Amino acid sequence: MVTRQSPARARALREFGANIERWRKLQGLSAMQLANRAHVTRDTLRALEHGAGSPRLDSVLAVLTSLGIVNSVVKSADPWNSNAGRALMEEQLGMRHQPE
Repeated sequence: MVTRQSPARARALREFGANIERWRKLQGLSAMQLANRAHVTRDTLRALEHGAGSPRLDSVLAVLTSLGIVNSVVKSADPWNSNAGRALMEEQLGMRHQPE
């Protein structure tokens, strides 16, 4: 459990939450509708959208799935999708990316 939070982490949580809220609004969903679709509580969704609390990862993924953006978020964490990640994969693991 993280007990200290840097300003950068707090900013990232707020930005991530605001993006989720924007996606929800773009899709014309109320907070309650999205919470119901994702099978999370309204309080969990509220905390997530405000960058507060400690929602479980499966709850975050459920919300992202309900918004239809889970694949792009998961893919963004792939080291092959960044110059730094590709360089480290090649340098430290001897792996070269094969274009699909």
